Amino acid sequence: MPRPAVLVTRPEPGGSETAARVAALGWQPVLAPALVLAPRAFVIPACQALLLTSRAAARALPPPVPGLPVLAVGEATAAEARARGWNDCRAADGTAESLAALVAATLDPRDGPLLLAVGEGYSLDLAATLRARGFRVIRRIAYAAAPADRLPEAARQALAAGQVAGILFHSPRSARCAMNLLRAAGLADVAPRLEVFAISRRVAQAAVAAASPLAWRAVHVAERPEEQATLALLGRPRDAGAPVSPSRSGEP
Repeated sequence: MPRPAVLVTRPEPGGSETAARVAALGWQPVLAPALVLAPRAFVIPACQALLLTSRAAARALPPPVPGLPVLAVGEATAAEARARGWNDCRAADGTAESLAALVAATLDPRDGPLLLAVGEGYSLDLAATLRARGFRVIRRIAYAAAPADRLPEAARQALAAGQVAGILFHSPRSARCAMNLLRAAGLADVAPRLEVFAISRRVAQAAVAAASPLAWRAVHVAERPEEQATLALLGRPRDAGAPVSPSRSGEP
């Protein structure tokens, strides 16, 4: 029998990385990116530090500016920045709140503005939080994220055939856009058969709201807002026909 499948909604290039990790756990990954990312070139102005809230923003960085430190939302984003030569990079604990706390603990508003490199429309709350703490914040758009036009045919067929047991969500917008894709494909009624694996409580809440008035079979929330913790929830399939059976779960 074929391996049970998991829908991977993370956009490329990260989606293929996630799919490989899902396959290593024994599942059949099915790529269905809910968003399409497009990097945008930007110039780094004079600032005391560069803030990153996602790996996508880190991938879009220009060449390093000597002496300019980077504060990243989490270790994966920090690693992406270091891989591009930004070696002076510190990581927060994976949330915008922890990044704001790291900024407040290590930087002084009197030392100059902060540069926040983000996706179009993202991190407005973080900028407002930092400004409320006295920092001047300059936002630069590092990438744009547009909703995908349609489900890939392989994903549509796997969902229609009942082969998909779970679905991974990495962001609130991905959850909303993925549900829109299911509806557009006439597959909204598969939601009650799928278990959601969300990287954070906020993402899980967005997934629940997006599916309403339908409900997912179950919603599981990672203990930490990072992919490793999300895949730990997924675990390994018990057998080819088994439903998802995570070791830990929580409700949004």
